[in-house]
Formats: sequence, C-alpha cells, structure tokens
Amino acid sequence: MSTQIAVRLPDEMVAFLDREVAEGRAPSRAALVASAVEREMRRLLAEHDSQTLRRQGPADDLDDLVRWTTTHVELGD
Repeated sequence: MSTQIAVRLPDEMVAFLDREVAEGRAPSRAALVASAVEREMRRLLAEHDSQTLRRQGPADDLDDLVRWTTTHVELGD
C-alpha cells in the first residue's frame, strides 16, 4: 500500500530529481524520493544499533554457543 503526499522541495532538488529520471538513473521522482527516505531509515536504525553496542558492548548471550560451535563442529564443502 502507498499513500500519496504533497511535498515542497527547493527548485534545485526538483531539478536534481528531474535530471536523474531523464538520464535513466531513477524510474520516477517518487521512486528516488522513496529510496532516499528508505536510506535515511536504515541510517537511523544503524545509528540506534551503534548506540546500543556502545552502551551494552558487543557481547551477547550467543557468544558462548558460537565459541563452542567453532571448536566442536566441522563444516564440509
């Protein structure tokens, strides 16, 4: 599902969107804007993960299992 919204952008941003579409690097203005929003969402999630790692450290409850597995399990080709 998608929702249509109206967004005001500076002229230079609209010109950029139009160039990208005209040169075939994006299928539409909307697709390029959606891609930029998705990228920002991923960046914010990564930033949140980074803050969590900084606070809690990289160790978790699976570290012991991973250590045991690497010394007891052989993987074949």
